[in-house]
Amino acid sequence: MYRLLALMAALCAIGGLLGCKANSDKVVLKLGHTLDAGHPVHRAMLVMNERLVEISGGTMRIDLYPSGQLGSEREMMELLQIGSLAMTKVSTSPMENFVPEMKIFSLPYVFRDQDHFWRMLESDLGQNLLVAGEKVRLRGLVYYDAGSRSFYTTNKAIHAPDDLKSLKIRVQKSQTSVAMIDALGGSATPISWGELYTALQQGVVDGAENNPPSFYRSKHYEVSKYYTLDEHTYVPDMLIISAHIWHNLTQQQQQWLQQAADESVAVQRRLWAQDTAEALREVEAAGVQIIYPDKTLFADKVQHMHTELKGSSLEVLLNKIHSL
Repeated sequence: MYRLLALMAALCAIGGLLGCKANSDKVVLKLGHTLDAGHPVHRAMLVMNERLVEISGGTMRIDLYPSGQLGSEREMMELLQIGSLAMTKVSTSPMENFVPEMKIFSLPYVFRDQDHFWRMLESDLGQNLLVAGEKVRLRGLVYYDAGSRSFYTTNKAIHAPDDLKSLKIRVQKSQTSVAMIDALGGSATPISWGELYTALQQGVVDGAENNPPSFYRSKHYEVSKYYTLDEHTYVPDMLIISAHIWHNLTQQQQQWLQQAADESVAVQRRLWAQDTAEALREVEAAGVQIIYPDKTLFADKVQHMHTELKGSSLEVLLNKIHSL
């Protein structure tokens, strides 16, 4: 609570309660996130702001604060809930703590491929899930591509699930992610992203799992020499807005903001594809061994996580996804 109050004080110092009108004619929405300024998400957000200024006739704009300037992902989500920050980017993994249905994204091997994944996100099913956080004052605007997550390790190559036995693997603070690592025989170890490089370097964990751009941009490849593209999960990012601030916008302002956000998705997906290809080239050039395993070995090992959903609302959701 002390850190949250300190953050609120800092935010007020740089422009008042975020999302409030700077004057009677202009709305300034402040957006904080933890990614660096070169990340595809941030670059797409810059385009979103340009489009918002353009289509609103200069009456709306977004001020961006990257690299955790306004706090951690969790802290910014809490600021959104009380209406003291307008917008942020989150992964759907921690969102499952607010919206249980989001667990579906952390469940391994739900999607057949990337096309199936985006077909779900763009369907009514995905769009309804996007705004399900409204009940906890966190309204989703769009999904951003965060690729697929795969394992990387420091000293042992992973070719099959048995290779994960007894290895300590860093995961996000997601119960479903922890269950997946346990099912594959590893030891799930939640560690914050900012502490992971040192944890890998010092042997606190033996590996982690993430998408290629994150593996590359974090420089984790410097201490992890094996990257196994098992692509166990597709976990999208979400651009979310404080429901309190959203409902204080006029209907026209909501439409402008939603349009600008929607248009930023195509930009982000294009940039993401470019960064993914570059990341794989660069880490391989740096000496990382990229492994292309038989994914069915991993999928079979965690299949019980699907069958254990029997009779639950998540089983209904999973069946609808499979039918797409």
